[in-house]
Amino acid sequence: MFKKILIANRGEIALRIIRACKELGVQSVAIYSEPDIHSLHVQLADEAICIGPAASSDSYLKIDRIISAAEIADVDAIHPGYGFLAENAHFADVCDSCNIKFIGPTAQAIRMMGDKNSARDCARASGVPISPGSDGIIADEAEALRVARKIGYPVMIKAVAGGGGRGMRIASNEGSLVQGYHAARMEAEKAFGNGAVYIEKFIVNPHHIEFQVFGDQHGRVVHLGERDCSLQRRNQKIVEECPSPLMTPELRKKMGDASIKLCESVGYQNAGTIEYLVDDAGNFYFMEMNTRIQVEHPITEEVYGCDLVKHQIQIAAGEHLSDHVINAQPRGHAIECRINAEDPEKNFQPCPGNIDLYYAPGGRGIRIDSHAYAGYPIPPNYDSMIAKVIATASNRTACINRMSRALGEYMITGIKTTIPFQQAIMQNSDFRRGAYHTGFVESLLLKGVPTVR
Repeated sequence: MFKKILIANRGEIALRIIRACKELGVQSVAIYSEPDIHSLHVQLADEAICIGPAASSDSYLKIDRIISAAEIADVDAIHPGYGFLAENAHFADVCDSCNIKFIGPTAQAIRMMGDKNSARDCARASGVPISPGSDGIIADEAEALRVARKIGYPVMIKAVAGGGGRGMRIASNEGSLVQGYHAARMEAEKAFGNGAVYIEKFIVNPHHIEFQVFGDQHGRVVHLGERDCSLQRRNQKIVEECPSPLMTPELRKKMGDASIKLCESVGYQNAGTIEYLVDDAGNFYFMEMNTRIQVEHPITEEVYGCDLVKHQIQIAAGEHLSDHVINAQPRGHAIECRINAEDPEKNFQPCPGNIDLYYAPGGRGIRIDSHAYAGYPIPPNYDSMIAKVIATASNRTACINRMSRALGEYMITGIKTTIPFQQAIMQNSDFRRGAYHTGFVESLLLKGVPTVR
């Protein structure tokens, strides 16, 4: 087992990794940008090192500064969390060249599966269904137009690197395609340092289903069921649940087997997520793979009784997948709400600023993953998510009711948050009967922002 791990991230995921380290008896080193000095992960790590100013390009994306911090702290390994450099194959290579273990898949697997265009090729070769799209990276505007005319509108323009909804645009005609092509490239270049994009057919109002996979360094790969991530706004997930209300045992086996087969074909190690689009008839299409831990991993942890972050560290240290993970069976239901510092009444405008009062809900079956606290100054430089509420219960209805209760208890003043909006979703009759898809949230917003007063 490692003696000391550097966490190359910030916020709640950095805090989540620190907690896993403490339970494994491993020392943790936090890195932080200048405005993040007040973040909880900086206070709770065994050591903390400032690596630069606010801009991500000068701090959390600055590989040389992160490696310098790792060498100063004399760490054995680096955990990248999600976002930033988590799916950067070059970063994984640099870690390896410096004899520092990258806690995640190999650089080769990241190149094959983290690059969404290459991942489609791997899925196709493994017999996993994929949606129609470009054969590779789109070289220029003219090629984008040719591909879109061939497969038919609407289409989705997608960055080959990264995730989190960045570098994605839907185009319904040639005008929006040209505009979306350039916008997606610029956004992807800024967020991931890679502006390459590809195009695929946009399936209208599908379900977004993802499978949690895990592989060790000894050739064993398993899946830990699915999560339904269809509740999205601007391709950003806001509510997730496990298991999916769409799923049947037969479809779960078919999608789970496909996910394992794909991972085995590339020798995948550590945590990853295979993402699919699924239509109402149960047809599924490979969308992409996230070669990292996901924001929504806690709902899988709660339903399957596994600590995925601790397993990431153990697998990176060379351990076999435990019997507990291999034989894990789902129990009950879990829902996660991502609490963002945004104003739903003002088109979800980010609301950085100081939190005056912070009171988190509690009680049976409620988990809060957050780096926020009373007096915490939310910086304007990063993602607006400040907390995740995870509710777990014996069945879906009880879980929805528990989440609704918890959101009603959550008190955060001084800023606006998405809590009232998510409370309204919990009360929505279509959501409660599981009748929703990726266009569900946008259709609600067309009628005005629903809230619970």
